[in-house]
Amino acid sequence: MGLIEGNMPTQIYRMKDGTRVPSVTTIISRFKESGGLVHWAWQLGCDGKDYRKVRDEAADAGTLAHAMVEAEIQGKLYQPDGYDTETIEKAHQAYKAYQEWKRQTQLRALETECPLVSEGHRFGGTLDAMFVQDKLSLGDWKTSNSIYPDYLVQLSAYSILWRENYPTLPITGGFHLLRFSKEGDFAHHWWGDLREAEEAFLLMRRLYDLMDKLKKRV
Repeated sequence: MGLIEGNMPTQIYRMKDGTRVPSVTTIISRFKESGGLVHWAWQLGCDGKDYRKVRDEAADAGTLAHAMVEAEIQGKLYQPDGYDTETIEKAHQAYKAYQEWKRQTQLRALETECPLVSEGHRFGGTLDAMFVQDKLSLGDWKTSNSIYPDYLVQLSAYSILWRENYPTLPITGGFHLLRFSKEGDFAHHWWGDLREAEEAFLLMRRLYDLMDKLKKRV
């Protein structure tokens, strides 16, 4: 296991020899389709709105619900300071839905916010959660109104990290994506196998290095 410095979201990952390596999100973000996002930001600008403010306000309910879940897992009391009443109500709605999902599945969080480094593939990442209920499964939280292919790529990258660092504890229960929307909805998605997503991430990892080499030549 490599070295990790700092706290999220400015996490710095280093291998055992001190070499700094990119994070999962940094690698995926370089190759993410951004056309829709650029158009969205442009349209908001035409309407006289700051896309950063709109983005942050839209994510508040989902982000708050996520924080409430993390506090529960860590056995802490979370006080939603700085949020308006409507946002808090939406977050509680999502949190209650999560509680019902947890009751039905009987899944228990074994590890949360687990930072790991791959010496073999030279990258790092912080896993949101490892669940256990007879079988070990990997979980990730998202605050968005939709799911996207890069979410699956991210899950598969985290599975690479886990497999390399904990080879005697294989992931046999699949992959869970727990999504909180800005409207206070909660959704659960599950995949048993993400081999194509893992292949995609490893290609991105290789291309990430190649692009850095090309930058030095121009």
